[in-house]
Amino acid sequence: MTTPEEHPSPSRGEDSDDYSATVLGSHWIQGPETLAAATLVDVPGTPARPDGLDPTVLRFGPGVTAALAHRPRPAPSALAAPAAHPPRGRRLRRHALPALIVSAVLLFLWWQEHTAPDLAVDRVTVSSADRALGCGRTADIAGVVRTNGRKGTLAYRWERNDGTSSGLLHATVSPGQRLARLNLRWTFQGRGRFPATATLHVLSPATRTATVRLTYACH
Repeated sequence: MTTPEEHPSPSRGEDSDDYSATVLGSHWIQGPETLAAATLVDVPGTPARPDGLDPTVLRFGPGVTAALAHRPRPAPSALAAPAAHPPRGRRLRRHALPALIVSAVLLFLWWQEHTAPDLAVDRVTVSSADRALGCGRTADIAGVVRTNGRKGTLAYRWERNDGTSSGLLHATVSPGQRLARLNLRWTFQGRGRFPATATLHVLSPATRTATVRLTYACH
């Protein structure tokens, strides 16, 4: 019967009797997650190997992330000081000038409206594009009143020599408007000949009269 050979126990040194086996804890066992978190860090001061691979130490745990977390963080920069507001007196002067200009303009307009001369009529003319009219034609008669350009209202009336009157009419004149146009349309019908006359009477603010003569002929 063959007796198995006895193998010597491994030892750390010659004639070492205090060697004992070490059981690794479960947290030292490498799993897929542990390998994924492993970080290779160069050992400083170690010369490079001839094959071009640097010697490394396999470290477990947070590695570089933990080292970065323990780095001293720079002190936060001081918040920018709020912009200084201009003095109250300067702000008041800055807003006072536009308000003063607006007040001056309003005062001038009020003064112009209440102290300027009233509307005045300088001249009145009446004209017609056609002086000779045929059967069933309409005459476009234009009265033009020249004013002094002030604001006001004109009161006027058209009269025709066939006994027709327009009655009292009014027209508003705006500031700066120097010409006011007052129109009359006169339609002629029937056979015959008729010398027509249209007269514009301006009644207010001044009395002025102008007349235009037409000839109607239809055979």
